[in-house]
Amino acid sequence: MDAAAEYRPRFGATVSEGGIRFAVWSGAAERIWVSVFDAAGKAETDRLELQREGEGVFALSVAGLREGTRYGFRADGPYVPDEGLWFDPDKLLVDPYAVRIDRAYRYDGRLAARRGQGGDTADLMPKAVAVRLPTAPTAAPTFTRGGLIYEVPVRAFSMAHPSIPTKLRGTIRALAEPAVIEHLLRLGVSAVELMPVTATMDERHLPALGLSNSWGYNPVSFMALDPRLAPNGIDDLRETTAALHEAGIGVILDLVFNHTAESDELGPTLSLRGLDNRAYYRGATDDPGRFANDTGTGNTLACDHSVAQQLILDSLRHFVVHAGVDGFRFDLAPVLGRVDGEFRADAPLLQGMRQDPIIGDRVLIAEPWDIGHNGYRLGGFPPEFQEWNDRYRDDVRRFWRGDRGMVGALATRLAGSSDIFGGGAQTRTVNFVAAHDGMTLADIVRYERKHNEANGEHNHDGHNENFSWNNGVEGESSDPEIAAERGRDVRAMLAVLFASRGAIMLTAGDEFGRSQHGNNNAYAQDNELTWLDWVDRDVALEDFVANLSRLRREIPALAELDFLAGTPRHGSAVSDVEWLTEAGRPMSDATWHEPDRHRLTMLLGNGTAFGGQLAVMINGARRDATFKLPTRPGFQWQPVAGGTGPLENRTAVPARTVLFAIEHPGE
Repeated sequence: MDAAAEYRPRFGATVSEGGIRFAVWSGAAERIWVSVFDAAGKAETDRLELQREGEGVFALSVAGLREGTRYGFRADGPYVPDEGLWFDPDKLLVDPYAVRIDRAYRYDGRLAARRGQGGDTADLMPKAVAVRLPTAPTAAPTFTRGGLIYEVPVRAFSMAHPSIPTKLRGTIRALAEPAVIEHLLRLGVSAVELMPVTATMDERHLPALGLSNSWGYNPVSFMALDPRLAPNGIDDLRETTAALHEAGIGVILDLVFNHTAESDELGPTLSLRGLDNRAYYRGATDDPGRFANDTGTGNTLACDHSVAQQLILDSLRHFVVHAGVDGFRFDLAPVLGRVDGEFRADAPLLQGMRQDPIIGDRVLIAEPWDIGHNGYRLGGFPPEFQEWNDRYRDDVRRFWRGDRGMVGALATRLAGSSDIFGGGAQTRTVNFVAAHDGMTLADIVRYERKHNEANGEHNHDGHNENFSWNNGVEGESSDPEIAAERGRDVRAMLAVLFASRGAIMLTAGDEFGRSQHGNNNAYAQDNELTWLDWVDRDVALEDFVANLSRLRREIPALAELDFLAGTPRHGSAVSDVEWLTEAGRPMSDATWHEPDRHRLTMLLGNGTAFGGQLAVMINGARRDATFKLPTRPGFQWQPVAGGTGPLENRTAVPARTVLFAIEHPGE
């Protein structure tokens, strides 16, 4: 029997023929109860005290209870917030191991009331639902490394999609619809990366503003899916994953294990805080009544505590065993590697992920920064982890914005970022130009400044430096010349992305020009600002992306993960890469350091099965230029997409454009 078949978490609600066993951990509670509710989750029908089983385990087997039972926990002990102790039996607590909840979380100020002041919170809280879960088919991951990752904000993706049934819009199941899978296949998507789908709560300031968090980076439950996205719980994710796998598309979950919606000392008590605050969260070093805040959200999960580690690993196992997902992306991942507040690449939790028999073969992607001490850890994760590469994002944007002295940085990013991920033969980079957090790809060339007024924070939120430009007019413009320049810039950045070594990532909608009107922190905009416009999308740009993706899949040199080193590879007589000026001469040290150089040719070996090379001609200047390509006996240069017949060895490359050409056998 394999590890997945044997997987049984120690905690949570385990349903059997005779009843349900409830188990939860607390190292500081004096008493813990399970509250059982009626089928509507309204009336508390029983309150039973759990018994100590040693090592902080509280458990109780209750005969006669059946699958579908709704429940929550209550814990009592010292209430001394200044010492990090928050026990209050009036607070109904969601089981950290809940795999399903009966409704979404809603913020209410009474959830943050002091003990004895807010009353019982049972009517304010979702109830965990005890269920038996089927196991997904055991199989190797559909997606491993490389390829095109497609970042999907689940709700915004389908809310305005005309081909998706109304009842499925905004849900995980929408991704299994034929129209969506057809779109993904047309783009050549290797894996979808679903932005958080576990159950979350709005930040406490949002209800007063009439806003809600649609991104989901504010979790309460780590295993239970948000009922708004998955009305049928894990079944929705498992069946959608199966449909995507059948189409050859992997599924990666973006998970948040760095903090929870319980926030700071003014936040609500929902689960972990009420069970054992000092075990699950890191306290400030100088004040145990305050929370460490390496996340900017008010609290930080204590990922160096063995029980928090077990909860995280069990959550990952849960999604592999019961949904069959291919991997995970970890938000603010340095938190997961912090031991006594300091990041360590050999931290027990990171080691546990890599060595686990269920998780170990899955894709692991780190967002390698948090806001804590020494929190920027790009390139610092273990070799099994891929990493989001914001240096790639910024250098590509700066090159196309026209910043001086960027040609060397661009080449380094194209070649796999060996300055960051060197030490092995292959790169671990996940390259992207735009992501959910920040400006959209279209807005990068439309707005020099962020425009976040709709978020209700007087434009103080979000990053101030976006390395963006507006081509002469801030925002929308009816000038056809400005529109043409913006279109060229977007296509140029996309072409460079698809020509780069490593995995590449595209956020849903960027392939057809989605805009958020300059809002670079649209987490609270669950409306038309973020809902993808499928009716008026830029189909020509979408076609361009589909062609780039096809090119990347068909040309070996674009699909490989080895660093480009300027040496022959795979038994070839030609180098894996040559860097040339537009005049066709090798780049010299002096040329690399020319501050106003904005042109470059990347000549890749292994372009075809018959030994042809691929030329990527990059004209980042605002003037057209003639590029000269080297000639070899027996080969002719031909355009890769568009055009007919052979190219002359001198090729006109318009301003702000990337052209591809490939050698074919010929005279």
